[in-house]
Amino acid sequence: MQKLKCIIIDDEPAAIRLLERFVSDVAFLKLQNTFTKPLEALAFLESNPVDLVFLDVQMPQITGVQLSKIIKPSMQIIFTTAYSEFAIDSYEVAAIDYLLKPFSFERFYQSVLKTQTKCIKPFVNQEEIGNYIFIKTDGKHNFNRVFLEDILYIEGLKNYVSIQLKEEQIITYSTLKHLSYRLPEFQFIQIHKSYIIGLSHINKIDNDTVWIGGKQLPIGNTYRKKFFEIINEKQL
Repeated sequence: MQKLKCIIIDDEPAAIRLLERFVSDVAFLKLQNTFTKPLEALAFLESNPVDLVFLDVQMPQITGVQLSKIIKPSMQIIFTTAYSEFAIDSYEVAAIDYLLKPFSFERFYQSVLKTQTKCIKPFVNQEEIGNYIFIKTDGKHNFNRVFLEDILYIEGLKNYVSIQLKEEQIITYSTLKHLSYRLPEFQFIQIHKSYIIGLSHINKIDNDTVWIGGKQLPIGNTYRKKFFEIINEKQL
């Protein structure tokens, strides 16, 4: 998978730690470095160009807006700040987006998707996409490796998700929306607010129902159009 190289520039260590965690959860991002001093970041970028810069606005030495006017235009910028009055400045320098602290992972992901659309080639070699993910189970450092081809469907259960595999079921503390970010679109599709399915495991489609592994799953009205567009593309 083609990855976007990125750096974080913020004079608050806590803000950097949050962004580091968010970046690590996005498959197409690769963090190159972090900086609390903007001039050190500028020196790094002179010899180490990146695709994306997460840039705080209010910093010592030089503001994020001033720094953005020096950075090479080929590098995309997402501003992060606690001060909403700087939003107008961010749009004046053609930033990709403006994240107002504190922001959620969902808002962060919406923002980086805009960068992905601009920077990543639209046709991805499917062989380059990983064929497994790690799912956290009980305990701080307990993970199961799950092969994507083994996932029949995923069910959202409020703050948990149930992953139904060919041979077992795994329940993890997460949300359906968060997990969906880690699944390739050519293999999986959401058909209901509570269900994501593996396209290769569909046994039958009966009006408002999808059959997978002997289980009946409903097709929600919100997801119906996109689902049947994909199915029609695959029909003989």
